[in-house]
Amino acid sequence: MLKTDGELSAKAMSERLGITLMAVRRHLNTLERDHLIESGTVRQPMGRPMSVYRLTPGGDDYFPKNYHAVALELLAELAHDSGEDKVNRLFDLRQRSLFNQYESRLRGKDLAGKVALLSDIQNESGYMAEWDKINENKFVLTEYNCPIARIANQYNHACACELRLFEDLLGAEVERTSCLASGDRKCVYRIQAANGGIRSAKGGTA
Repeated sequence: MLKTDGELSAKAMSERLGITLMAVRRHLNTLERDHLIESGTVRQPMGRPMSVYRLTPGGDDYFPKNYHAVALELLAELAHDSGEDKVNRLFDLRQRSLFNQYESRLRGKDLAGKVALLSDIQNESGYMAEWDKINENKFVLTEYNCPIARIANQYNHACACELRLFEDLLGAEVERTSCLASGDRKCVYRIQAANGGIRSAKGGTA
């Protein structure tokens, strides 16, 4: 009802559902506690302002979304019209933009601090990341989810860009040993202080 009407009062919902106002308020309290709805007031021609409820962005996320399909369609149109190099160029620009966005947050930290913060940054974007320290110069970063997996599966250049982004942000050598886009259960990055290993780009998430 809130999705189709935008906002409703508890009384209106009670009447539509055919249940008591108290029962409606119990449901509303739970939804508001979980930040799925929010309340506000609207003025009426007569009497006191009326309390109404509306969906929050988090609540709206429960309804079907098809962003990846639209993105894939647009990328396919671009590739057809201008060639796949143009698509790759978009991923390169995204890599540069992300570097500019995050570089200042990592600046001045040692490698362990950078890996820890990079894990936090990836979690902010839904990658379900965690990291482990092997020794003073070696670390492992693991991602269990890829928010753009369907795009990365089709456009592997997105994976190469993520690897380069990590190398540039960490100032370290980064090797991807497992990748979601290649059918693995997770993406695993082995990180080593610069001049201590060999770089490898095998494809993964972006």
